[in-house]
Amino acid sequence: MIFELIAAALPLAVVAILLVGLLWPATRAMPLAWIVALVVGFVVWNNPPAYLAGSSIVGVMTALEILWIVFGALVLLYTLMQAGAFDRINQGFAAVSDDRRVQIVLLAFFLATFIEGAAGFGTPAAVVAPLLLALGFPALAAVIAALIGHIIAVTYGAVGTPIIVGIETPLEVYEGAIEADGGMTVVEYSQNVAAWAATYHALSGFVMPLFAVGMVVYFFGPREERSIRPALEVAPLCLFAGVAFAVPYWISAWFITAEFPALIGSMVGGAITVAVLQAGYLLPDDEWDFPPREEWPDHWVGTIEPGSDGVNAADGATDGPQMSLLKAWSPYIILIVLLVITRVIDPISEFLTDPDVGVQIGDVSLGIVILWDPILGYEALGADIAWMNVPGFWLIVSAIIAIAIFGLDGDEVKAAWYEAGEKLVSPFIALIFVIAMVQVMIQSGGAPGAPEYAVINDSPASMIELLAIATANATGPIYPALAASIGALAAVMVGSNTVSNITFGGFQFTAAHELELPSQIVVGAQATGGAIGNLVAIHNVVAALATVGLVGQEGRVIRLNLIPLFYYAVLVGIWTLLFVYVMPDVLPEVFDIY
Repeated sequence: MIFELIAAALPLAVVAILLVGLLWPATRAMPLAWIVALVVGFVVWNNPPAYLAGSSIVGVMTALEILWIVFGALVLLYTLMQAGAFDRINQGFAAVSDDRRVQIVLLAFFLATFIEGAAGFGTPAAVVAPLLLALGFPALAAVIAALIGHIIAVTYGAVGTPIIVGIETPLEVYEGAIEADGGMTVVEYSQNVAAWAATYHALSGFVMPLFAVGMVVYFFGPREERSIRPALEVAPLCLFAGVAFAVPYWISAWFITAEFPALIGSMVGGAITVAVLQAGYLLPDDEWDFPPREEWPDHWVGTIEPGSDGVNAADGATDGPQMSLLKAWSPYIILIVLLVITRVIDPISEFLTDPDVGVQIGDVSLGIVILWDPILGYEALGADIAWMNVPGFWLIVSAIIAIAIFGLDGDEVKAAWYEAGEKLVSPFIALIFVIAMVQVMIQSGGAPGAPEYAVINDSPASMIELLAIATANATGPIYPALAASIGALAAVMVGSNTVSNITFGGFQFTAAHELELPSQIVVGAQATGGAIGNLVAIHNVVAALATVGLVGQEGRVIRLNLIPLFYYAVLVGIWTLLFVYVMPDVLPEVFDIY
């Protein structure tokens, strides 16, 4: 069994060595890792070439669904940028106070979590860091604050993609087990996972505004007066902001859907916090600022001078009549309304997910849902893209409506769509191959004649399941404490909460079953861990540093961000242990679950 375990881990080891160890770009590393997975599937799991091709097709279709969502998110974001609406949103936050600590709360927390909920996939830090730089922040401080500030929202990034695709997709192979044990569909189960993840985040992440402020004032304040005291002076504001975000965020995850927590938390919490500040409450008595520019170490600043662009952002100066904040926010308000309507009204939801509405060509259905089942004749393999139901379609609709709202001309529309498409080139290659690799690993046990190195639900275990069983047996009862860290490690390797969930969602589900633990709680910890790993994911760090002209300082960012990563991973591990072993005796009606 040792040989089989090593073989099963080999594709993931290749990813870790090439991406993290040798710092290869994902566009080079992932195709090689996919090839390694194919070799292991063929040689060790006896998968026929046609079955391996079918598994890869499942991965490609999953990747295309993700890319459709990301493209829509980027089109809407860049449409707002072309219209000047995004600048207006930024001004609305920045004009509240010149105090750097307040600006961190409003921009690095609320604006970054909003962008994460709307676009995800590394966009928040890459957008917010240059905004902070333009306000006069040191480049390194801007990147640190933006990365820390958005983490609580990552599980629901790009309108819920890490849950809608990241959790639902790998768990479809366990549909029978989920229905038999819990009486739920995979979609319902995934929504419950999202709700538990929101619980972990709310309990652990509401202090992230204070954490971001503390990191900046301690490491970027006057060297002779290095202290967290300036952060404690605004602790009431930071904690108020964290709670104002966490409450609507948590309610949204439990009682609406996994698509809205980050959007609703940031919009509602941000509006409440801004209103409180504008009323004169929670503002610090004395303004805090960075040391004089001439005292900054060289590694704080890159090729772009702080304050060299957008220096009037804080006072909201514009050349013409100022756009109202309601108008600037309106496309995202429309998006939320559209998504609620298409999910809450059953006839609409059922129509948008009906694979029979379309043309059937062999085993492929082309219509409202693109369905291929079975793939290449294998009953174990099937995939679909409900392209009108996933958020990508409604993001595009909202972007088209925004064109009319803002009166954009053809050149502006073309620029927004072109930039969105351009940003997809590298993710397209990386996602196609990494998810194809993961699907080869996930589906390997379902091939005809697959060896029974272990058995799950009367079927041979896949590569992922074999690794999960071995991990569960090795760690035993302490496994729940490690679940979030496993998700974080995967996100560090692949740079994405969604891909972390696709890779290890089934792993965590299998491990929980092996140990007879409540799987919703354990998989919820995975979804949380996949988010916090983004603090030091090399892809996100490089992208953020590039926007402020500071490429080459990745090591400094990662070392500093290990502090909040350690805090978050340890605390979520403790909460998971409590939810699994203690709370079922205290509140059995809530915690005694499947």
